[in-house]
Amino acid sequence: MDHAKTTTSNVLQQLFRQTLITIAIVLLGFTVGHAQAPAQPLPVVGTTTILGQLDGVTIAAAVQSPSNQQTDLQVICVFEYTEGDIFNSPPALPRNVNGLVHVDDALKGLLTELRKSGRFAGHALETLLITPPEGSMPAKRLLIIGLGDRNKFNADLMTSVGRIEMREALRLGVTSYAHASDLKDAGIDSPTGAVAVNVIKGAIEAYETEIFLKDHSFTSFQPMVSITTLAGPAYFQAAGDAVKAFIAARK
Repeated sequence: MDHAKTTTSNVLQQLFRQTLITIAIVLLGFTVGHAQAPAQPLPVVGTTTILGQLDGVTIAAAVQSPSNQQTDLQVICVFEYTEGDIFNSPPALPRNVNGLVHVDDALKGLLTELRKSGRFAGHALETLLITPPEGSMPAKRLLIIGLGDRNKFNADLMTSVGRIEMREALRLGVTSYAHASDLKDAGIDSPTGAVAVNVIKGAIEAYETEIFLKDHSFTSFQPMVSITTLAGPAYFQAAGDAVKAFIAARK
């Protein structure tokens, strides 16, 4: 009887060990499989996607430098000047993916000269509209919006940036424009999704106000057709997903 109990106990112990081994193998295979899964390739320059539509305005995202975006109005954002702020990498992005450096190069150093001389201080929500020389960059107009002190940046500021750029676009009579926040370019570790959403949120709020005024015969403007938000390859997906979620929540 004792022998039978011992045998049964041994069998159960063996089965238990085999079960544990099987579970361990399955878990190890799952872990290794995930560890070896190839990373998704980053989108290439020129990649564009439609994120949705609000108030008849199509919201798109593109992997593109503001210096190369074909648009009637290109918006870029800059902080108050500190020596070498867009060139020192890190924290600024490397030159090959730094949109602010590309714009500065296209304008033959004008962006740096304006900021360094104080002619454009970059105070929060300060604006400057320029017409790029023919052949320098595809955008017909360039709107620079200041973000103030980089050490005090808050993503909520981008809602006001969105409002300002929409009102300026309507004032200029353009029906589409492109926006580049350029925060990562300037070395700010900003929340990508929140920044992208706040820009669109502010722009649409401003547009809805203008629609209200137009409906009451207090203004007139050409309807806005599209807004394209520009992002680097590493931030394209996060920005796009956040804006898509925002659009879905608004509907």
